[in-house]
Amino acid sequence: MEKNLNDYLDKVEKYLKPLPISERVDIVKEIKSEILELQSDGKTAEQITGRLGNPKELAKAYLGDLIAKSDSFNWNRVLAICAYYSLASLFGLIVIPVLAICSPVFIICAIATPIMGFVKLIDALLNLGIPYANYIGISGIENPVAVFIISIVMGVILYHIGRGCWKLLVYYIKGVSKAKQHLSI
Repeated sequence: MEKNLNDYLDKVEKYLKPLPISERVDIVKEIKSEILELQSDGKTAEQITGRLGNPKELAKAYLGDLIAKSDSFNWNRVLAICAYYSLASLFGLIVIPVLAICSPVFIICAIATPIMGFVKLIDALLNLGIPYANYIGISGIENPVAVFIISIVMGVILYHIGRGCWKLLVYYIKGVSKAKQHLSI
């Protein structure tokens, strides 16, 4: 195997250092067999490394798969999680939790906003005297019909923001695991 391909494997193995030797060897063997297969198909070293992508991202994808494949607690899994987060950029450590929290919160608010506007409208139209219904509203707007219409519009906007956050989260996770997908193509 060519020197730059061996260097590539060494870099991947370096990023997998926190893992037990057996796990690390298995992953490197899998990547090496893929490299040998690609070489036998006539691919150059540059094409192979281009297809596999950044060694750090490839190692991170393998660590993510290793973490996700088992729900049980064991020390190998703890080491894999430590290795994964040591490879994750600061951006990833912020983006994933923020989007995972924002998405359901915006969607819940998208549901609650029109419901609250409807409660305000029904209370005003039927004079039901629902407790605290007079506190539901939009600053400067007293008309319950206008509040209801605006709450529907706001609900739609909040729903789309929540869906957008979810799509961004999925897109980010797919992007992180893209390196591993290149290996299995």
